[in-house]
Amino acid sequence: MKEDAWETISSERHFANAHLEVVTDQVRTPSRSQPRTWTIVHRKAAVVVAPMTRDGKIILIRQERIPIRQAIWEIPSGQIDNHSADEEEIKKIALRELREEAGYEVAKDGEIVPLGYYFSSPGFTDERGYFFLARSVQRCKEGPSRDEGESILDCREFTVDEIRRMIAENEIRDANTLGICATLAARGLLPLAPR
Repeated sequence: MKEDAWETISSERHFANAHLEVVTDQVRTPSRSQPRTWTIVHRKAAVVVAPMTRDGKIILIRQERIPIRQAIWEIPSGQIDNHSADEEEIKKIALRELREEAGYEVAKDGEIVPLGYYFSSPGFTDERGYFFLARSVQRCKEGPSRDEGESILDCREFTVDEIRRMIAENEIRDANTLGICATLAARGLLPLAPR
């Protein structure tokens, strides 16, 4: 079989709402002639934007997350409603989430840098997050304009040393934040290695 020869034999929908769909598919993969049955959660793609200030601090939000029954520090992020959004539209969504959730915007001499994408949990969902670095950022005059469905409790700037400590001590533990921090570190944009 060719490498791109993934074939869906059947698909049964169990549940769907505006945010996700749960299906059980029978799929023939490139390496197996016998179909495999897998339950999958289809979820909208997301943007994950790391806001960096002129002096190299990273902005995190503290948000209540009902599924884990905790409030955690994380990078601003949000879903992409348009399934066929191009790179420019996805960038605009990243900038919107930065304004809405954190109350920051890219400074006039700043930039938004696409850093690729990742899969949040490919064992059960096709959700992907598009990573962006927003640098240099500044506070918006009007402040955040949060959606009433969000439970953002705080927003603060953290030094690289504080981010490193929070990761090491398991204070930062969501996939979006860990993934983008690893990407930034691998590209030399966030020096997370201990000194």
